[in-house]
Amino acid sequence: MNILIIGAGGREHTLAWKLKQSPKLNKLFVAPGNAGTAGIAANLPIDVNDFEAIKQLVEKESIDMVVVGPEDPLVKGIHDFFLQDASLKHVSVIGPRKMAATLEGSKEYAKKFMMRHNIPTASYKSFTSDNFEEGLLFLESLKPPYVLKADGLAAGKGVLILYDLAEAKNELRDMLISAKFGTASSVVVIEEFLSGIELSCFVLTDGENYKILPMAKDYKRIGEGDTGLNTGGMGAISPVPFVSQEFLEKVHKRIIIPTIKGLHNDELPYKGFIFIGLIKVGDDPFVIEYNVRLGDPETEVVLPRIKNDLVELFDATAHGKLNSIELEVDERTATTVMLVSGGYPEAYEKGMEIIGLKDIEGSIAFHAGTRLNEEKVLTNGGRVMAITSFGRDFREGLSKSYQNIDKIHFDNMYYRKDLGFDL
Repeated sequence: MNILIIGAGGREHTLAWKLKQSPKLNKLFVAPGNAGTAGIAANLPIDVNDFEAIKQLVEKESIDMVVVGPEDPLVKGIHDFFLQDASLKHVSVIGPRKMAATLEGSKEYAKKFMMRHNIPTASYKSFTSDNFEEGLLFLESLKPPYVLKADGLAAGKGVLILYDLAEAKNELRDMLISAKFGTASSVVVIEEFLSGIELSCFVLTDGENYKILPMAKDYKRIGEGDTGLNTGGMGAISPVPFVSQEFLEKVHKRIIIPTIKGLHNDELPYKGFIFIGLIKVGDDPFVIEYNVRLGDPETEVVLPRIKNDLVELFDATAHGKLNSIELEVDERTATTVMLVSGGYPEAYEKGMEIIGLKDIEGSIAFHAGTRLNEEKVLTNGGRVMAITSFGRDFREGLSKSYQNIDKIHFDNMYYRKDLGFDL
């Protein structure tokens, strides 16, 4: 089977690494890819949203399956694009169709979906520039902290948690009136703050059947002790030590089953990953948000724990046969630590040479923001690479990752040394 992965990050390198292990794989392509995928697949300089160029590539290379990594092309309708083209509709696409992808593309749409299907989530109201004053009054009715969410895609930066009422009002003004996040914040969702510990739940579904993948705990903030600005993720751990069988059953019964049934009842065709951002409040799970693809850096700990042939899993997903597969999961703990460019998530420099990668032993380096320049691997993003290790528990896994990080260097390299501090 010839497979194309769309995307350029750590998630896509991990997908490529896992797919490469399958005897069912013939050729593997990644568009646009990074320095890590270049070593195991053919990288092609195609933008993830250039559907016409992707079509040409699929036809030229006789691609049988397209695995969509990031959310943007899904929200823009790449799956529908394939289904509506006579020369492409035979190609399997792993990722939901446009309407279903709105679960990530619009926070308001997702909230309405949850309310409609009685899925536990924080209470909320939505506002636009037309009822901005009502938004200010609603903030006054809440207790701090205040949660403001840009409705649309804002590259992971559209969620604000603020403790000062005046600051929350100013941010609401910036989002709605000054278009702080462009069209993404033309609608803002204000919701009650839920106090608890967050975790990530992943489900693979063919639209009828589903498999619950290993859960993970990721660390979003740049600073140790979960301080500072939000990032795309500074590391992850799987399994999650505080998830009991009883809690998992609550997630399954109250959230996963109603979500799958809701997609079916709302006629939202779905073949791909559902990433459910959860918060554990006391002993009960609530949904913070839906994403319609794998998370990053959670992918770097979830996929390595799956023992199944990923090509087989995806083929069963595409053809509605997931119920025929028994999911096998490695019992060991997987941990990953993200190396980032100094200054991230704000201004940072690119083009720093990364040295020491050949000295890594007992860990896997999944590239995120990297590129090749002749024989050199250079930084090419804020989050540069994730160092993944297995252990009997998260402490042993993290210890291995940190030992190998000591062998790696690029100018202004930064990483969090406290992952797992809250476990």
